[in-house]
Amino acid sequence: MRWIWMIVGLIALLLGGFYAWPAPYKDFAALADKVDPAVRQSLLDFRTRYPPQHVLVDGQSWEYVALGEGAETILFLHGMTGAYDIWWQQMLALAPEYRVISLTYPPVDTLAGMSDGVLAVLDAAGVQQVNVVGSSLGGYLAQYLIATHPERIQRAVFANTFPPNELLAAKNGSLIKILPFLPTWLVMRVFRNSFVNNIYPAAGYSELVLAYMLEQAAGRMSKAQVMARAKAVIEPFDPPDPAALGIPVMIIEADNDPLVEKALRQQLKATYPTATVYTLHAVGHFPYLNEGDRYTALLRQFLGAGD
Repeated sequence: MRWIWMIVGLIALLLGGFYAWPAPYKDFAALADKVDPAVRQSLLDFRTRYPPQHVLVDGQSWEYVALGEGAETILFLHGMTGAYDIWWQQMLALAPEYRVISLTYPPVDTLAGMSDGVLAVLDAAGVQQVNVVGSSLGGYLAQYLIATHPERIQRAVFANTFPPNELLAAKNGSLIKILPFLPTWLVMRVFRNSFVNNIYPAAGYSELVLAYMLEQAAGRMSKAQVMARAKAVIEPFDPPDPAALGIPVMIIEADNDPLVEKALRQQLKATYPTATVYTLHAVGHFPYLNEGDRYTALLRQFLGAGD
């Protein structure tokens, strides 16, 4: 019997090692050796110059940055993989004309909880109303904010995103259910493979996109954040009617978006038929990174900077 318990102990040890094996950690500076040096340094300088502030909401710490002195405010909302500084190029470019705010989602797994955190950040920054720019999950959250707190929104940009739908839940529901049982290193390896094999080529092999995404999977984004965001992105709600609310909307889409299929892009445009639509060609899922100047020009045009 002793040998049986030895085998059981060995199996337990192996399983423990399988789950406890640490995910590799690397920061942007180490991953960005192929990124244009000026762009690389710009992001590193932004992080140094604008360290995030924090506000506590229901036990979760929300980090955010706020800069600029404009009369109007732009709120940037990132997607599933991202953090407050993913918008740094747009923030620096628009700060002379607007106040700009960006944040990072902690592991909050409901749209209501995310909305509470966003509004708490705005309150902490002393901002009542914003122009919201959201991409992917951030675009989904932007729609939810209009549906639940339209008084806080002036204009909205829904970018590389989707409306409330059944497609994502049908495709990803089973995976989301097993996420809690997967080791962190395995979850992050799946993300890294997706970044290299899907996101990177679609972005025109942008080294910036690849380095920023790899940093997310190399210790900057936690498994808890992944699970929470995955749940929020398939949570249903009734879409708003921005036209009836007097809220102008612009949709930015990419014709080769590897994460938002054509059917979802069509659903988004059908859900918001009065929106201005810009279709970008061959830029992938993160055009605000790999097409930063072009993306900022679209925002400036829509939001009326300089008028």
